[in-house]
Amino acid sequence: METQGIGFGYRGRNGPKQWGRLNPHYTECSDTNLYNSTLEPLHRDYYTTNATLVNHVCNVAMFFAEGAGDVVINNKNYTLLQMHWHTPSEHHLHGVQYAAELHMVHQAKDGSFAVVASLFKIGSEEPFLSQMKDKLVKLKEERLKGNRTAQVEVGKINTRHIERKTRKYFRYFGSLTTPPCSENVSWTILGKVRSMSKEQIELLRSPLDISYKKNARPCQPLNGRRVEMFHERATKKKTGNKKKKPN
Repeated sequence: METQGIGFGYRGRNGPKQWGRLNPHYTECSDTNLYNSTLEPLHRDYYTTNATLVNHVCNVAMFFAEGAGDVVINNKNYTLLQMHWHTPSEHHLHGVQYAAELHMVHQAKDGSFAVVASLFKIGSEEPFLSQMKDKLVKLKEERLKGNRTAQVEVGKINTRHIERKTRKYFRYFGSLTTPPCSENVSWTILGKVRSMSKEQIELLRSPLDISYKKNARPCQPLNGRRVEMFHERATKKKTGNKKKKPN
């Protein structure tokens, strides 16, 4: 049996529940993640634009003016409208729930949505949020004054920090995670887990009422949905190993 030189076991970190993530060649061992060689690298172009930080009652969100940029999925352009945060994460990666999750919400001209999600563990400060520390503090102060839907003008904001290239992502079609829970949303979950400080998580929670400070919808059953995975290393290996036809 060919095991691609990567060890696996029957307990703990290399046990059967983990086989699907040990190596791109093992993805068929996973019940939910299926490697798809037709998926393309995620193409995002974001630009400096005016933004407004908003207490959205159920989360802290940032709304962008026109020209914030877009993401291309299946040759279809989706324009960036807003981003918001959930603490803890709504998606679980290999069974692990993380400290926070960022949702970047995009919409196409036909009205359909595409959300790009990033997961965060506790660690060093997240650069994009670091730009907004004073604005988040101000949003908290407005809430203490009794303004539950406060808005704070951010001005020009550089979103380049969140446009990092990703070598791995998961893709499925699901729904929005807050009411009305609209279906047929294209979800892209970035595979690299990034860091955010405890202070930043508390700042994201601070403007919200106590019932919304932990604002993650529980994990939902797949209900037949197919979760596919893009992995750049596996894609390159597959295309690079093709034999040339003789002349």
